[in-house]
Parts: sequence; C-alpha cells; structure tokens
Amino acid sequence: MNSHTGREMMNIKDFKNIYFVGIGGIGMSAIARYFKAIGKNVYGYDKTQTLLTGELEKEGIGIVFNDGIQQIPEIYLNKEETLVVYTPAIPSNHEQLTFFKKENFLLMKRAQVLGFLSDPLNGVGIAGTHGKTTVSSLTAHIFKSSALDCNAFLGGISRNYNTNLLLSKTSPWVVLEADEFDRSFLQLHPQVAVVTSMDADHLDIYGKKEELEKTFQDYVRQIKKGGHLVHKKGLPLKPSDVNLYSYSLEEEADFYAKNLKLVQGLYQFDLVHPEGCIEGLKLSYPGRINVENAIAASAVALICGVSQDELRFALNNFKGVRRRFDYRIKSENLVFIDDYAHHPKELWESISSVKAIYPNKKITGIFQPHLYTRTRDFADGFAESLDLLDEIILLDIYPARELPIEGISSNLILDKMTKKGRICSKEELIEQIEQSEIEVLLTLGAGDIDKLVKPLEHTMNQRIKC
Repeated sequence: MNSHTGREMMNIKDFKNIYFVGIGGIGMSAIARYFKAIGKNVYGYDKTQTLLTGELEKEGIGIVFNDGIQQIPEIYLNKEETLVVYTPAIPSNHEQLTFFKKENFLLMKRAQVLGFLSDPLNGVGIAGTHGKTTVSSLTAHIFKSSALDCNAFLGGISRNYNTNLLLSKTSPWVVLEADEFDRSFLQLHPQVAVVTSMDADHLDIYGKKEELEKTFQDYVRQIKKGGHLVHKKGLPLKPSDVNLYSYSLEEEADFYAKNLKLVQGLYQFDLVHPEGCIEGLKLSYPGRINVENAIAASAVALICGVSQDELRFALNNFKGVRRRFDYRIKSENLVFIDDYAHHPKELWESISSVKAIYPNKKITGIFQPHLYTRTRDFADGFAESLDLLDEIILLDIYPARELPIEGISSNLILDKMTKKGRICSKEELIEQIEQSEIEVLLTLGAGDIDKLVKPLEHTMNQRIKC
C-alpha cells in the first residue's frame, strides 16, 4: 500500500469516485453501499457473480468480473478523484490492483476505511472467532429498535433489514463487525468492544494460537479511555482504563441466563445483569448458541442505555442473519437449515442446536470445507463435530485465496470420522439428495455452497408437493 500522503490525510469522503477491488465480499459490500448512499460514484471488481453482487447491481453499483484494466470505467482512472478500496483476500499480483499501485492511486484496505468512517462516532466493535456476525446484527437490531438508533456495518445480511448496512441521520452510534483476519480490527478504536471467543483460527496468518490471542489483546487496548469491554467469561483479557464485564450462557457472570427453557423450538430465559434480573425474555431466533449471542448483545445494549422494554421487544422480533442458522424449509415432515459454520466449534454448536430441536429426526449434513490450511490444521476437530450427524456428505475443499496443498483434501476429514460418510461433487449433489431419505437437511460451510442452497430448496419443496 502507498505510504501516507496528503491525499490520504484528507477526508476520504471528499473523493468523488470509489473503486472496490473485491466488491462482492460481505464487508466490502457494506462500505460500497455506504458510499453509494452518500452520493459517490461507486464501481468495483469481483471474481464471481453471486446473489450479493446481483443485489449491488440492482442498487446502481457497477461491477465487472474480469480483472483487465480495460474494464475500469474512465472516470475511475482519475487518481486525484478516485479512492481505491481493496480486501486482503485479493492476491497481490491482481491485474487491477497492480495497475492502481503502479499509477500511485490512493489505496486503502477495507479495514482502514472502516476505521476512518467509525472513529468520529461511538463505535461498538464486535470481535471473536465465532459469533460476531450474529452478535453484531442483533446488537444493531436492538439499537435500531430503541431510542438510541445506530449506524451499522455488518458481516452478514440482516433478515430484519435485508442489508448489511444500516444508516441513521442522527445517532452517534455505529455497530461494527471487528474482523481478526489479517489483523483488520486493529484499525478500529471502539467505545464498546465485545470479544466472543479466541479459538485457534486463521493459523495461515497467525502461525499459532498464542499469536492470535496477542492480537486480541492488542485490539482491546484500543478501546477508547473510559469505554467498555464485554467478553465471554474466562477469556484472559485485561485492558486498562476501561469498564470490564463478563458474560456466559448459564455460568455465573456479570450477564448470564437462568431458567433457560426450549419451548416449541425457541428459547426463553431470565437475564441476570449487574443491577438485577429481567424475567421471561423470548428469543425468536433458534439455536442454543444464539442465546449466548443474545446475552452478549443484551449486555452491550443495557450498558449503553437501552431500556428493558426495548430489549424485550427487539429479542422477540429478531429474524436472524442470512446463512446463520437460516431456515429455508420448515414443515412437519421436512426441515432444511443453511448455516455458515466453517470451524469445528461452529459445526459442533450448529449441529448440537439442530439435534436439540429435532431429537427424534434423522439429520443429514452437507459440509464444504473452507481453505486447505484450515482443513489441514483442524481435520480432527472437523471429524469429531461431523460425527454428530446421522448422515454426512462432504464436498471438495473450497480454496478461496489458497493454492492446493499436497495430500490435503476432504478425504483427510472423512478418514478420521467414525461414522460412514461420502464425498460428492457439487454437480452430483442434487441427484444424490433426490435419492436420499431426508428428514432434516443441514448445509454447512463458508465457500460457494450457498449457490447450492436454492437448487436444494427447490428439490426439497418438490418432495413436499409429491
């Protein structure tokens, strides 16, 4: 990236044109929508056409899917008026990115832009190796349902608002998903921070778990003086000059649930907090892990001044996040749930939640491993979690930004499982499912498995009609 220049020190909102390299990423698309909303010319490149890129195009944002320089519209070639935003997932030899660097455009990583936009506001930065998308989406929904209101840059599409960007003309609050990948969250200086978990992940970047934990320590040191840290009980985080709060599911903490009950597939609980107890809360979003996520979001809301009635209302009408325990079909004889889980712990939580809701049903899971390095590093954990399923179908590894690693494939997981599973190509999957007896179907993964969700949904709906 270019060194600091006079152009970088100016307000980035002064640029007329914003060009995104990797515009289809969930975090990038939220920022693209923001600049479009404030009247900028917005254009971008992405490798793949997706549901999200289609939505951006419908909103008037131009996108190209070829990285040739000739694809860049002429107005975005004016380096004095164009800011280039890129994601670290883009390879350094990318043709457009190389061109912008060579021509001395101002380039900024997505996280840097998020830092510039959020620093003047009261930031709520929600971090953690698991749960941050649901916690940030629910926190934003609670704020939106209250007198506080908020802006939000989310890492998933909120089902309540059908977008990953929320804007307010008057609120000083902004809810941010603080991503640990590439140490991106070190660009943020929140007023309130949440850390949900620090399990080993992204070891291709961090090398070892201790380095990941050190980076989380660095993140919480960036909380503004006098601010607040809400963390999962047991995490070894001790920033100075901030107010510290712990939360847990049922273990005693500053914020925790008691009298937790599963009623018709949804949870009810009492929320214990430092000043008392709020009884009879109902979470309209399924999954035991989401009660824990709701406690984290509720802690932030109460600390920031949301009333108990506002909190109760918001929890009861939260519709969730696209691809997070996302019901696609919910009938008496057939259920289809799509979930983004791509780490062994996330798989365990997702599958366990489904088993708790449907204890007497056969559960079939389709899992697409994400990244060769993650498959290599966590094959034992993946196998253990997937063994919770009654039937398992593995797709080939989704490589994302990585090149193949010799000896690493989905077979590595399959060979470690105690239950019998099978590997299937994406092309053969629909036919395989048509021939299977399905009661509860669960799709799992962070790659392009989402492209199979609608065809699977269509196949399952045809079965219901028969």
